[in-house]
Amino acid sequence: MLAVLRFTAFILGLFFCSTAFCQPVVSSAASNVTCCAGLEESKEEYLKDNRYAEFIGFLENLKGQDKLIRQPCFNYYKALTRYLQLKYLEEKQSWDEYFAEGNTYRDQITENAQKVIVQTQNSDCLRPRARLLLWQFHCGQQDAFTAQSLTELMDDVNAYAGQTQDAALVKEVADNLSLNGEKSKARQLYKLYVEKLVSGKISDAQLKETAEGFYKENNLDLAEAVYDIYIEKISKSLTPDKLIPELFQIAEMFAYKASGPYDMAYAEKIYEKIEGWGQKNVFDQDTIYLRACNLEKMKDYKKAAALYSQLVQLYPDTRHFDEAVYKVAMINAYVLADIKEARAYFEKLITKSTVSPQVISSFYQLGLLAQWEGNLNKAKSYYEALIDSAGDKQPTTVRKAQERLDEIAENKSLNYNLKKFLDLSFNKGDASLGADRSELKSSGYILGKGQEATVSSFAAMPASGCNQVELQYLWSGNLGSGNPGIDSAGFQGAYPDPGTKEINLIIITSAGILDHSFIMIDVY
Repeated sequence: MLAVLRFTAFILGLFFCSTAFCQPVVSSAASNVTCCAGLEESKEEYLKDNRYAEFIGFLENLKGQDKLIRQPCFNYYKALTRYLQLKYLEEKQSWDEYFAEGNTYRDQITENAQKVIVQTQNSDCLRPRARLLLWQFHCGQQDAFTAQSLTELMDDVNAYAGQTQDAALVKEVADNLSLNGEKSKARQLYKLYVEKLVSGKISDAQLKETAEGFYKENNLDLAEAVYDIYIEKISKSLTPDKLIPELFQIAEMFAYKASGPYDMAYAEKIYEKIEGWGQKNVFDQDTIYLRACNLEKMKDYKKAAALYSQLVQLYPDTRHFDEAVYKVAMINAYVLADIKEARAYFEKLITKSTVSPQVISSFYQLGLLAQWEGNLNKAKSYYEALIDSAGDKQPTTVRKAQERLDEIAENKSLNYNLKKFLDLSFNKGDASLGADRSELKSSGYILGKGQEATVSSFAAMPASGCNQVELQYLWSGNLGSGNPGIDSAGFQGAYPDPGTKEINLIIITSAGILDHSFIMIDVY
């Protein structure tokens, strides 16, 4: 029986440690030294060789000898050492000691951390550190005290910040919260951290430089908190002609890009501020395109389509014309279910004398719509026009058109997955539509030719008791080199041809269709 219990604990331990709540404590050595002079250096010396028991013995011996070190310091470092020791045993899978001593170590973590809290005031840096350690511990255990420990941590950090000038500890706790998935709480503390920075008479230029530094470190929560205060300050001192370019620069930093940090929602927040503070004509063709693209990648398709339409109306000579028109057509077709409007935009492209990837794809989409509607002669003419126009360009799209022509010639039905997706896109009476029960993502939405991307789907499953729900995946569209099967929730693939590529998915359960979705990937 004991062996069974140990094996169960082993499996549970592996599960818990694979979660986002099992990250190690991020500590600032300098701040720790301030809290407990000398002990941080001793801890580093012992624990670099994983001598946890020896360090505990060192603390016990030192406690009766060094009167300059406060009792809470000894208790805190005992709790921290046992926490780190448990992490080490898990990582090294040293299960003998882990199961023999684990419960004792856990008790020592909570008992010593609680002693620190009882022994310290709100202005003592050890108090929020003990709270942080307790939260990290309960988070790792995923026990019933996790929520309570988080609330107590936030309360004590706020109280500590109100009584001291130590901004570094506030940031350290925020970093831990962010690392472990508590983004909302982290933002609150980052805002508090920034307010303390600002209270130190930091200049606008220094504030901007600080925000840029956090952005480069990929700490977007903190960068955004600093930028929010920076924007608030400069909006009161700069004229619109100087303010608007600053905002555009910030928005561009956070807008979706092929590489580097981004936060699409924050970029759109800045674009909305620009709209509120500027005139409509402050957006030129590049900023309209960048914002529309950002919204599209956010899957705010309706707003993206409106901006792409605005772009081609205001700037008919824009280099983004073909892409913008094609995306408006695709959104009208597969999001808004407006075949008439979609067809009008596709036809706008096929009349062009210059043949681009989007022009070729428009022939294909027009043929697809006609084939789905049962107008096979018209569909055939579009597919043949595609092949004539493409020449040796876009071999992938040409191959797809030939597959459709073969279906027509052999009197076969449209590819099942593709037909089912079109049925769902245009038959808006289906009860499953608009339910947002799934999400389709790509590891990259802007790719180079031949660059591999991972496409993944995520389903929000209905309640099913103890039964595991089996899913089937109907993929269609332009999957590049990917070839996912009916049981594949995702795939990896690359695209040899440039252009805008659509990926379609239907998720099916034993009870019927769960949801359907599509995304677009741009290949250059």
